[in-house]
Amino acid sequence: MKTVEKECLMNQIIEAYQYRHACKEFDPNQKISEKEFQFILETGRLSPSSFGFEPWKFIVLQNAEIRNKLLPVTWGAQKQLPTASHFVIILSRTKADMIHDSNYIQNFMHDIQQLPPNVIEGKTAAYKGFLEKDFNVLESDRVAFEWACRQTYIALGNMMTSAAQIGIDSCPIEGFDKDKVEEILKEEGILKGNFGISCMVAFGYRVIEPRPKTRQEMEQVVEWID
Repeated sequence: MKTVEKECLMNQIIEAYQYRHACKEFDPNQKISEKEFQFILETGRLSPSSFGFEPWKFIVLQNAEIRNKLLPVTWGAQKQLPTASHFVIILSRTKADMIHDSNYIQNFMHDIQQLPPNVIEGKTAAYKGFLEKDFNVLESDRVAFEWACRQTYIALGNMMTSAAQIGIDSCPIEGFDKDKVEEILKEEGILKGNFGISCMVAFGYRVIEPRPKTRQEMEQVVEWID
């Protein structure tokens, strides 16, 4: 890539970060096209994860009735749930799936990553050591779940940034009663298997312009050690 092209691309990416904000209310009359939303989802699907094990699932909740059921227990999305063009609930796998010898992990290495048996054996041992010693992930079910959740936020960030790059607004949402939301999703047959809710994110088009973005200065958040 030529220097001029690279600088142009860098400027476009920074402009997207400047454009993106936590949109509190969307224009209910504007809908994201199927092609554009598939693009956003693809940037989530292609996101990196620890050991490449992709502990996520993206529930695109377009059902107005179920969205309405979530309103009383989702205080952080009172305006986003009714107005968002697309509303995504990001699920994370639980400890049962993320341990080294689970069917999910073993099948993933064999079927998705298509690793030969000797590599699977070595990667399993390395992953087991990481879980048990390096990060002490198996200390509790909650610790294991939160570790997996942290990886879903990589996909969350990538989807919001890619949306901003094509002029689509978004809002990440943690303001909800996890137990009650999960109960509703189970009753609706949506939450199944070894999954729990990590976070939510709404997409659409803004109805009002946000105030200028505020951030700490670079020297306040970056320290160089030479």
